[in-house]
Amino acid sequence: MKRITLALVAFSLFAAAAPVLAQSSTYKILATSKTSTMQKEMQDAGEAGYRFVAVMGGETAVGGKEVVVLVEKASGDKNTYSYRLLATSKTSTLQKELQEAGDAGFHAVGQTVFESLFGGKETVAIVQKASGDPNTKRWEYKLIATSKTSTLEKELKEIAEAGYQAIDLTVGKTALGGSEIVVITRRPAK
Repeated sequence: MKRITLALVAFSLFAAAAPVLAQSSTYKILATSKTSTMQKEMQDAGEAGYRFVAVMGGETAVGGKEVVVLVEKASGDKNTYSYRLLATSKTSTLQKELQEAGDAGFHAVGQTVFESLFGGKETVAIVQKASGDPNTKRWEYKLIATSKTSTLEKELKEIAEAGYQAIDLTVGKTALGGSEIVVITRRPAK
């Protein structure tokens, strides 16, 4: 009886893991020095079923100063994705654009700071919306931007008490703010 029970447990564990083992992914790297080009490339990839994984701004060996985005297409994922790339040197503008995207059903998935070819140093937020999610949750966004970590910790405590959760952080020099820490926070919209 113990052998049969042990065999059933082992079979159940294997059967539960089998779909995970069978699923495969395809990856694409998108890299450009122009935010408008990245917006188009991400939208094209999203329409082909690729979803956002990660973003980083910096200097690549061949491309120079670029924003680099990693996207993934999972074999079992039948969704398509819509993207908006929000890029600005002013955190107040980013706050406004992020909230407009949240009101339209997008949610923030990534953030970086990079120096674009024409825009100078910009904070970039990427928002995504999946086609197969008819009940897209709406979010209220609030950005915290400061040059002092002690101030950031105090502001995060205050905003957490209001129901917001931190979801991303970047550190970098922006055109107007100098060296800043920018944190994206959100809470479910009321």
